[in-house]
Amino acid sequence: MSTPSSTPLKAGTQRLIPLNHALPWIIAAVFLLILPYIFDSRSALTIMNQMAITIVFALSYNMLLGQGGMLSFGHAVYMGLGGFFSMHVLNWMSDDPWISLPFLPIFGGLFGLMFAIMIGAFSTRRAGTVFAMISLGVGELVAAMSVIIVIFFGGEEGVSGDRTELLDFFGMSFGPQRQVYYLTAVWLLIAALGMYLYSRTPIGRIANAVRDNEERAEFLGYSQRHVRWISFCASGFFAGIAGALFAINFEILTEENLNLATSGSILLVTFLGGVGFFVGPIIGAIVFTLLQTVLSLYTEIWALYLGILFVSTVMFFPFGLTGLLAIHIQPWKLGKISHLVVPYAKMFIPAVVGVLSAAAVLEILFHARHAGLGEEEMNLYGITFDSHAAMPLIIAIVLAVASFFALVKLAPGLKAAWDEATHMGGAKQ
Repeated sequence: MSTPSSTPLKAGTQRLIPLNHALPWIIAAVFLLILPYIFDSRSALTIMNQMAITIVFALSYNMLLGQGGMLSFGHAVYMGLGGFFSMHVLNWMSDDPWISLPFLPIFGGLFGLMFAIMIGAFSTRRAGTVFAMISLGVGELVAAMSVIIVIFFGGEEGVSGDRTELLDFFGMSFGPQRQVYYLTAVWLLIAALGMYLYSRTPIGRIANAVRDNEERAEFLGYSQRHVRWISFCASGFFAGIAGALFAINFEILTEENLNLATSGSILLVTFLGGVGFFVGPIIGAIVFTLLQTVLSLYTEIWALYLGILFVSTVMFFPFGLTGLLAIHIQPWKLGKISHLVVPYAKMFIPAVVGVLSAAAVLEILFHARHAGLGEEEMNLYGITFDSHAAMPLIIAIVLAVASFFALVKLAPGLKAAWDEATHMGGAKQ
């Protein structure tokens, strides 16, 4: 029997657990609330809205790949269909509206769920290559249908609408960009919390078991097909919400919203952030959106840098950027994170110089190849020079090679420091 004094302690502990779980969500909500006051320009609000939509979309994809082990090449179908249907609902209700704009994502989610139920009924029979090929075929089929079924997809011009034609919501017409931001932020929190709670349910945990060993899950009495199908349907629902948010923000959808390129982009985002980590797609979406929007303002070959980053991540950090951060948890717990400060500091300057000089090589070659007649002069890092001259290219190559050799020389010291930082013997008591 437990003593009377132990009962209040146990009850108090149980009351603290929900608060500890809710704290990150409270911090996220406060952060999203004050963010428009820090970045108040219209372009910044648009970028943040796009970032939030990508986060919802990437989290829904991670329900398939990270949680269920289903590699899909057609996940944009459910986002696109949810977005198109939401736009049609918006146009249908423009003459006689009976709902407000904040409820529109529900329609997008339900439409995405409806198609996920139908497509998942036959595509989730098998996992692995079979599922991937079926998803690829479905994606190409829907992309082709978007050109044929003009009445729904709008043909080459797409489908557009006016988000201000629905009923006001507590005096908000959602014409100003800041109002749209808060609508998107609220739905981001709702969708993210819903997907997180789903991952904590028994069916969400069983999906992990099916991903790791489907034969053992079958032996325990769980149908791997049903588990995958339920995860597939839930993922389609949240992808439809992302599509509705896209329709609200940009007020137009085209074939690009559901083609193979969009499905490939969300695969890249999820891998970049870290498959299997809940916050992985969030980090990946933030990095991808910044590269796509900000970096594209300064260079025409931003997609090349993004591809290099993706390949490097898959090759050297297979658990993504989140996994790269997660591996530092053990040195932190052992109290040895300080062992890595000096090695990291030594490699910082060569790494930065190497990245900038390698980018300079690519920029010079691109400008020399694609510059118009008489446009030999280019400006890079605040320096103006002739891109057709040999010396700037030679200097950039020499700096890149020298930085690479410096990193190679410093690598053994970093490895020794890492081994020491992760060694259990010297942990603090």
